[in-house]
Amino acid sequence: MEEAERVELTVDAVAPGGHCVARVDGQVVFVRHALPGERVVAEVTELHKGFARAEAVEILHASPDRIEPPCPYAKPGRCGGCDLQHVTPAAQLRWKTEVVREQLTRLGGLTAGQVDALGVTVAALPGGPLGWRSRVRYAVDAAGRAGLLKHRSHEVVPIDRCLIAHPAIQELPVLTPSGARWPDAEAVETVASTGGDVSVATVTEGVATPASGPRRVRERAVGRQWALPATAFWQVHPAATDTLAGAVLELVDPQPGESAWDLYGGAGLFAAALADRVGDTGRVTLVEAAGDGVAAARENLRDLPRVEVVAARVETALARRRITGPVDVVVLDPPRSGAGAAVVRAVLAAGPRAVAYVACDPAAFARDVRTFTGGDWRLAALRGYDLFPMTQHVELVGLFLPPVE
Repeated sequence: MEEAERVELTVDAVAPGGHCVARVDGQVVFVRHALPGERVVAEVTELHKGFARAEAVEILHASPDRIEPPCPYAKPGRCGGCDLQHVTPAAQLRWKTEVVREQLTRLGGLTAGQVDALGVTVAALPGGPLGWRSRVRYAVDAAGRAGLLKHRSHEVVPIDRCLIAHPAIQELPVLTPSGARWPDAEAVETVASTGGDVSVATVTEGVATPASGPRRVRERAVGRQWALPATAFWQVHPAATDTLAGAVLELVDPQPGESAWDLYGGAGLFAAALADRVGDTGRVTLVEAAGDGVAAARENLRDLPRVEVVAARVETALARRRITGPVDVVVLDPPRSGAGAAVVRAVLAAGPRAVAYVACDPAAFARDVRTFTGGDWRLAALRGYDLFPMTQHVELVGLFLPPVE
């Protein structure tokens, strides 16, 4: 095969990254815009040692799960933001479930029977597959036009509308049809908060500068109102915060008087939820490294004296005993790269009765599953949530329990 060559192939199983697997003369090909069981003509986009990447440009035999993408930019060679717009919403959930299962067996070391026992599924959130994204970062091309990037490329595709963006963001005069130009910006960040605020900021040399709307936005979650910088991290699906916090509480079931750690705690979503459960006689320790997260947590949780906010990397806080004392429950919500073996082992050494792990990357989660099980802990429950419809991303909440004595 050669780059730009077109080959006819039959598509096999789904794979991580929004691809399906196919084979041509024994060589593995990862194909986008395809579905399992389809016969397609695919154009080769990349060649690597042992595998190739390709885009399905003609569908010869379509899967019954195929639909016409609602967005005209969700096509081969155009916007790379949505991986699964050609897939029915129900099949998207099955797709993501299969990816999670495959990662747990291949990287997590679980048997198919162990995964079956977990009953892994991915559940949809309220609101449907479009209009959900409350934070959108648009790239800016050399002509000052805002758009989104091609798949695995720095090339900007100017667009007139992003259909997964929140309706309030879609109405902003940011994109080309409004006549907007951003000649001095490398990106434009937009926010539509659950508190009703809409904000726009430009990004130049990594520095965000407010362009319109408030610098600080209001969010609502776990029965509280939050205030934080418009550019600070917050979940992008409006239903995500309450969904994830509810799952964590149900799985670890914090009790009055218990001690809890919220590691990679951000603005304090899980710490607030835990504090309500452990009560005035309990204690919650939040650890966060990002300065804006620490500041937001201290401001938004100042009415909860039982919550201590520690400004440190989680690895450092655990290794240097910045957080001490017995702990009953731990919540891990690491970045996409996962918690890592050192953090997992340090958590297990602290001896909690339960750990809830919130993950946005199945591969990283699976690698950490292997570390938990290597310490004789078990993955006792796992829930998947479609926080990112139309894309290949999925959110997981796992419950880990220690060995039974």
